[in-house]
Amino acid sequence: MRLFRNPASGQVTDPGQVALTARNVRFDWTALPLHWMKREPIASHVLNALNLLLPEGERSFLATFGEALPFVRDEKLREDMLGFIGQESMHAETHADSHEMLFDANGVDPRPYVQQTEYLFRKTVGPRRSTATRAGRQQLVDRLAVISSLEHFFAFLGDWVLNSELERFDADPRMLDLYRWHGAEEVEHRHVAHDVAEYFGVGYLRRGALMVLVFPTFLVLLVRGTKYLVHRDPALPDLGYPRLLLEILGSMWRGALPGVPALLVSALSTFKPGYSPESVGSTAQAIAYLAQSPAARAAS
Repeated sequence: MRLFRNPASGQVTDPGQVALTARNVRFDWTALPLHWMKREPIASHVLNALNLLLPEGERSFLATFGEALPFVRDEKLREDMLGFIGQESMHAETHADSHEMLFDANGVDPRPYVQQTEYLFRKTVGPRRSTATRAGRQQLVDRLAVISSLEHFFAFLGDWVLNSELERFDADPRMLDLYRWHGAEEVEHRHVAHDVAEYFGVGYLRRGALMVLVFPTFLVLLVRGTKYLVHRDPALPDLGYPRLLLEILGSMWRGALPGVPALLVSALSTFKPGYSPESVGSTAQAIAYLAQSPAARAAS
């Protein structure tokens, strides 16, 4: 495990759940390469597709949590939700800011793929019916359950990127910091969406049924986005899906992406009775990285 130590004490200790606050960050995206992992162009595009997915997904999360807040009477949960909203808002803005230099400056138009993801998120997680009706409140609960499932994977990916050795693939330090800063905050607030779903009565069966839908949909979206970016990338051959999947598996085997066994184990862990996202990652490790993140320190 990669450990980021507190520079003041030199120790990594578990602080338990902490008060969630949005951290200001400052990135310089000048001359950002499309293949930001020079030795892994396909893995770069898998994570570039995630970069395109995140802003609209997180904006949908914000809208749904905003609808849910008036129904929450637990003050601690309300505080956590407000902290979550602040952090997710900063994530969405920061990833969107990177798009101009990452895609437009490199001659890739991401809008057709982004429009597809916007449609999907707005249909599944976005507002649809008034929560003043019973049907609207039940849809709100379903949307909160979908967010809980997605946040499990975001915490898993956050823990993975904190412990990965992407420097081996000549990764651009700015993009590496973007994903590690974001990933650390996903680990830090990993309990919130689950706690909200439980507060609204999302039980074991509903959580499991939605995970069966969310897990493959999330992977399909990433692969679809990767295919789109590879197709638009003038520096790469236009690979069909079979060849592209082989290339992605190769990147997983080399450690440039999380592997299939780890993804499956993570998904299956949510079916354990009494599942808690606290088992995903380390709050201490996340906070220690956030204390030394170049982008967070530049903003401070």
